[in-house]
Amino acid sequence: MASAPDVVRELRTIADPSRKPGMARVGIDVERALGVSIPQLRSMAKRLGRDHGLALALWRSGIHEARILASMVDDPALVTREQMEGWAHDFGSWDVCDQVCSNLFGATPYAYSAARTWTRSPEEFVKRAGFTLIAERAVHDKLAPDGVFERFLPVIRRGSRDERNSVKKAVNWALRQIGKRNLALNAAAMAAAERLLELDSRSATWIARDALRELRSPGVQARLGSTAG
Repeated sequence: MASAPDVVRELRTIADPSRKPGMARVGIDVERALGVSIPQLRSMAKRLGRDHGLALALWRSGIHEARILASMVDDPALVTREQMEGWAHDFGSWDVCDQVCSNLFGATPYAYSAARTWTRSPEEFVKRAGFTLIAERAVHDKLAPDGVFERFLPVIRRGSRDERNSVKKAVNWALRQIGKRNLALNAAAMAAAERLLELDSRSATWIARDALRELRSPGVQARLGSTAG
């Protein structure tokens, strides 16, 4: 069984610091980053396997890539709601937020309750995490009834006025993913987007226009029509 110090040493060995300027250009906080790519982290995670204790120790290291790796090796069945809260309040970069939500938090029994709570948070990356979880569940929870996601449309409306870039992009992501589940939710999401255009908010306008562009596109409409057929 690997130890956290051994894993961190390996991360430092394979790191390429020349990646960091490119990471910074897309808004990633590189203060504690090493310069290890996501494919490299996934390869390590596959080799390490599920290890809840290792995940907790890697998270405590505070190293950017170690925290992403923690989300890849943790066992969602062992994750507690308290752990999710602690990690969410540690988020300092949009990519760590998205990786943790997609790799780990979405697979826990607490995904929906966390989404509802976090979308009201004043903290930028906690709030982003709430909307990221909505998007993640819209893609991966194939068995959820439409009503689950219809109830998130007012949440999206409420969040659409947030002008912070990382939040508004996550709100947009959530709306688009809901609208790509099936024809009924596509219509509901487009109607919700149309109502956003009535708000006096640059953020809401951008979210709505961008979502409508994709949800009305021939590709999305053809795919949903084919699935319905």
